[in-house]
Amino acid sequence: MTDTNRPTITNDSPDSVDDHGDRLRLAIESALGHRFTENNRIRVLRNGDEIFPAMLKAVAGATHSIDFVTFVFWTGEIARTFAQALAAKAREGVAVRVILDGFGSMPMDSALIDELEEAGAEVERFRPIVRWKIWESDHRTHRKILVVDNRVAFTGGVGIAEEWEGNANDETEWRDTHFQIEGPAVLDLRAAFLTDWRDTGHAIGERDVAAPRPEPTGSTLAAVIDGSAQIGVNDAQRMLEAVVTAAEDRIVIQTPYFNPTDTLIDALIAAAKRGVEIDLLLPGPHIDKPLSGVVARDRYAPLLPHGARVWEYQTSMMHVKAVLVDDRLACVGSVNVNRRSVEKDEEVMLVVLDRAITAELMAHFEEDLKACIPSAEEAPVATLKRKAIVAALRPIRREF
Repeated sequence: MTDTNRPTITNDSPDSVDDHGDRLRLAIESALGHRFTENNRIRVLRNGDEIFPAMLKAVAGATHSIDFVTFVFWTGEIARTFAQALAAKAREGVAVRVILDGFGSMPMDSALIDELEEAGAEVERFRPIVRWKIWESDHRTHRKILVVDNRVAFTGGVGIAEEWEGNANDETEWRDTHFQIEGPAVLDLRAAFLTDWRDTGHAIGERDVAAPRPEPTGSTLAAVIDGSAQIGVNDAQRMLEAVVTAAEDRIVIQTPYFNPTDTLIDALIAAAKRGVEIDLLLPGPHIDKPLSGVVARDRYAPLLPHGARVWEYQTSMMHVKAVLVDDRLACVGSVNVNRRSVEKDEEVMLVVLDRAITAELMAHFEEDLKACIPSAEEAPVATLKRKAIVAALRPIRREF
């Protein structure tokens, strides 16, 4: 019998990956050592109206475990609803583990944490701001991962806050994208969760090493990039460099904060010189961190003479974190194309080789373009002002 409630997803068969798709796969596996898993099912979720119901449905259906890590847990109806849903499952006896970034979750209502803990959930703050290891305080977990029963997982850019509710209809509803994942890649996402769980002081336990292997459920090739903070750049940077270097036709980048390393800027210029089309879709007037917008303009300026197109989203805050390459490869996760994501924070990105999923995300990009204007050429006075601001920010440029 067909499950009529299950979304219809047409994922590529691994056998249908052509020579260039295989080259993109090899670029990731060679540069990072991360292997793609087969037989995954990926569902693209757009904006809070699709993302939150799917996550809450998965939580409600949990029977034995829920693992959840997030940078943002702020306020609003969804914050209360999500915390109460987790607490309800903990009261039922489901093993619930929650990691809240010590900085990103500061606005969270402490009563919700109390409710979770009283229900039996294990709640940890990742690197609390008030601690003696002050050198760690600037290294955050920026991941957004939910794993339910080691069977279904979610990752992307969405935080648990009212800003993400709705469908990006106006400036109060942020634009974002999430993936829902079933299949072998779920274990890799849970491993990224465990990286942060270990950081909070917990050892790997029996439930972590005896988890059942997720059943093959689809036909999508997927690789989980665990970008753990360390000295120098993390795997997220190597992933970005690899896909840009391997691109042959087109690169589309959607990111809320654009402050790439010089190495990545050089790779993008090299791609443009060999004929690769480059589109950047960034926030417009509703950016939540205006200084990041100033830095972004300074960083993409060298790309413009090489034909890169830059678009500014006008409806609301553009928070999508996606990279699309050559109509074959799509990356979605918590990674911003900025220095902080690749040099300081714990991040995660799901890379998929699937024409149907990439086409769906490309269609979303084309729809977003309808709400964009091209980045305008600056007046000379504005250019001088921008350069002065960027020069003043240079000592803290890694923060943007």
